[in-house]
Amino acid sequence: MMPGTPRAGDGPDGDEPARAHLRVVVADDDVLLREGLASLLERSGCAVVGQADDATRLLDVVRQATPELVVVDIRMPPGQSTEGLEAARTIRQEFPAVGILVLSAHAEVEHAMELLASGRSVGYLLKSRVRDVREFLEALWRIARGGSVVDPALVQELVSARRRSDPLDVLSAREREVLELMAEGRSNAGIGRRLWVTEGTVEKHVRSILAKLNLPETDDDHRRVRAVITFLEAR
Repeated sequence: MMPGTPRAGDGPDGDEPARAHLRVVVADDDVLLREGLASLLERSGCAVVGQADDATRLLDVVRQATPELVVVDIRMPPGQSTEGLEAARTIRQEFPAVGILVLSAHAEVEHAMELLASGRSVGYLLKSRVRDVREFLEALWRIARGGSVVDPALVQELVSARRRSDPLDVLSAREREVLELMAEGRSNAGIGRRLWVTEGTVEKHVRSILAKLNLPETDDDHRRVRAVITFLEAR
């Protein structure tokens, strides 16, 4: 047994029925990785009921073997594009109860979000995560029980992407307050009364907001509307 490989019945919650004899299909065109995963799963109490090295074969195996869980590489032959993801989508449509774990060499946010939006019993992990045997197996058991698994690297990428794309990051805390009150439909005078500042001070904040959001010099009312739309879209 590999060091760190849990024995059957050693699941994260001691829940042996959730994992014992779990019927799994493994799909990856890297034969060493595929065989390694299959061997690991079998030693951990799963029943590997099929393997595949391309997306077409994967669908054939799933239809014949009716597994409870599929582990699939996101990029597979013949195109080495997103064939694995497309196969996973087909499996979800034909067999909605089958759990799906997609493995990827890199954190691909768009593809991962599409997969995770498909519902329960789904997961997305980087291939490097397989090195931590216990963590990998716990992810499988979680998916088998109807849960979802998201690689921490993907979470970090999503947070970073949100930070990079948030147009309101350029605003100060006070300017955000002013913009929020603008979104409530308040006039400059109304905003001033709410924040206990003069109307002139609010006007300065509004001019700064419009400039920082790169809204061109046009009718002021129109620019205010566009600023409010930007605020609402960023929430």
